[in-house]
Amino acid sequence: MTATVRLLVGGPTTSWPDGLAQLPGPWVGADRGALRLVKLGIQPAIAVGDFDSIDATELQTVKQALTGTVVVKPDQDQTDTQLAVKTIFQRLAPDELCIYGATGGRLDHLLANLWLVLDPQFRPWAPQIKLIDRQNSVRFFLPGEYQIQKEADKRYLAFVPLMPTHLTLYDAKYQLHDAVNDYPISWASNEFVGETSHFSFDQGVVAVIQSRDEK
Repeated sequence: MTATVRLLVGGPTTSWPDGLAQLPGPWVGADRGALRLVKLGIQPAIAVGDFDSIDATELQTVKQALTGTVVVKPDQDQTDTQLAVKTIFQRLAPDELCIYGATGGRLDHLLANLWLVLDPQFRPWAPQIKLIDRQNSVRFFLPGEYQIQKEADKRYLAFVPLMPTHLTLYDAKYQLHDAVNDYPISWASNEFVGETSHFSFDQGVVAVIQSRDEK
């Protein structure tokens, strides 16, 4: 089992957080994300995808830099990101999977990445998945009661039920008590009071987003 695995997918480099290249691995690259890792001087443990966004020479460059294996997507039923996530949990069994390059750019890709955890085959891994970009971090939670820690560089806090649920926010700036939603909704622009926040919900999946305005 690996504590943290990092996955780079093909979203715009302008959305990357500062210092991405200095983050410790192991790293996995999905499609063009694998080539970008190599160009950053990072040797991917695994490269995943159909590699339709890079040419044969670039793919050979990736293969030469790999410390592990290439997993080629057999069909179009799954996105490159979905195949990469499944491969990572099946082969590396991380405690945490941090995904970069999953936001910004095309909206269809953003929604596919955000909704990935709703698929029953991925949902058990939802609490271990985190999406990270320059301004935001997104964590996913299954039903229960939780305490989360404020990230030092973030000001805003959002609770996003992705499925029907009853949500209680105990001690955020704007509180809720057993709020019912029958459709996805973003309880946005909330804030921490102190360094932690407590919440609970009874069913479905809730995304919690910590954000900051761009400097």
